[in-house]
Amino acid sequence: MSGMGVSPPYLRGDTEQGVTVSVDSTEDAAVSLLTVRGPWDAQLRWTASTTLRRCFTDHPDGLIVDLSGLLDPHSESASTWMTARRLAAGLQPPVHLALCVPPELPLADRMQGLDAGRYLPVYAKIGQARVALAGRIPGDERLSATLRPDPDAPSVARNLVSDACLGWGLVELLHPSRLVMSELVTNAVEHAGTDIRVVVSRRGAGVHLSVADSDPRLPRLIRPSSPRPDLPLDERGRGLRTVQATAAQWGALPTEAGKVVWATVRLSEPR
Repeated sequence: MSGMGVSPPYLRGDTEQGVTVSVDSTEDAAVSLLTVRGPWDAQLRWTASTTLRRCFTDHPDGLIVDLSGLLDPHSESASTWMTARRLAAGLQPPVHLALCVPPELPLADRMQGLDAGRYLPVYAKIGQARVALAGRIPGDERLSATLRPDPDAPSVARNLVSDACLGWGLVELLHPSRLVMSELVTNAVEHAGTDIRVVVSRRGAGVHLSVADSDPRLPRLIRPSSPRPDLPLDERGRGLRTVQATAAQWGALPTEAGKVVWATVRLSEPR
């Protein structure tokens, strides 16, 4: 997904008018929900297309596009969703993509007429799409744990990363992934203070790390200040800068319960 002009961090909740993005946790899978509503015009087309590409930059396990509130009587948006199918299929591994379009809308018939159903499933309700995607996302390349917000949490999360990288033969990513996970969990312990759900997923030759908590406040980069003696691994303002310097991409999304902060770690490209 290079060349799209998206660089970390990409922190978002609501985007521009008519398009919102959130994360739906389905059996520990990172499934993004993109909701597009309002009359389909040039502005909404641009916003939806741009946000779709940014969603793919996050490389979620799956993406549900909810079009139940889209006003598109002539099905002019169909080409946008077909382009999304092509982008999702071109990722490694591919992103599982599904549309939610009520059957009474003209767009539902249009998508079926394009024979998109074989490659781009269309469901009447979001719940149906969630169940379907959960069944399509493999669970053998994902490790997860729920941690208490105590000083031991970063260590436990680092060990989970080690187990994943060694088990998948991604030894070169072990140390940078442990570093990024440690910073994300330390940040959650310090700022959220709630139970923390950590997930390590394989993304082809890369590793995707996510840390979810129940605090809805999205993180932000701040200027470094004096270190705290009780947090030797994370100087004030240094944690997210370390994530930014180490990860290929990172960002944050709201969830129904709070937020999830994610990062993807890959081998550095040879110069």
